[in-house]
Amino acid sequence: MTNNKGFSRRDRVSEQIRRELAELIRTELRDPRVGMISITDVEVTADYAHAKVYFSTLASAEGLPAVLIGLQKASGFLRRELGKRISIHMTPQLHFTFDQSLERGADLTKLIQEAVAISERTDLDPLSDPGDEQQKQS
Repeated sequence: MTNNKGFSRRDRVSEQIRRELAELIRTELRDPRVGMISITDVEVTADYAHAKVYFSTLASAEGLPAVLIGLQKASGFLRRELGKRISIHMTPQLHFTFDQSLERGADLTKLIQEAVAISERTDLDPLSDPGDEQQKQS
């Protein structure tokens, strides 16, 4: 069921959980493995029993497992504190997942920039027919 603005209750709860978790991790979590992370999205199941929490981090690929372990170890604490801050019937169990979308976006941007640079260096119009160039030179 959605309200007049088109947002379901579950969407609003997910967004509230995202905001509160970001604040809790920033101000209350003292695990050095976690470091600076961003909560990018939260998906709550229909029964509110589970929440998949997507995060991004500046940690290297080698440091990612430690970040994930730190978040998993802190999930009980975060769930308890979340229960104090939001009013829903059941505080969901938290399941942390690394959000690769930012990393993939950066990789795609880099590939596009490289392709443009190659195109500019070779001074080729990507839409032109290579046969046209040969006819101009004859």
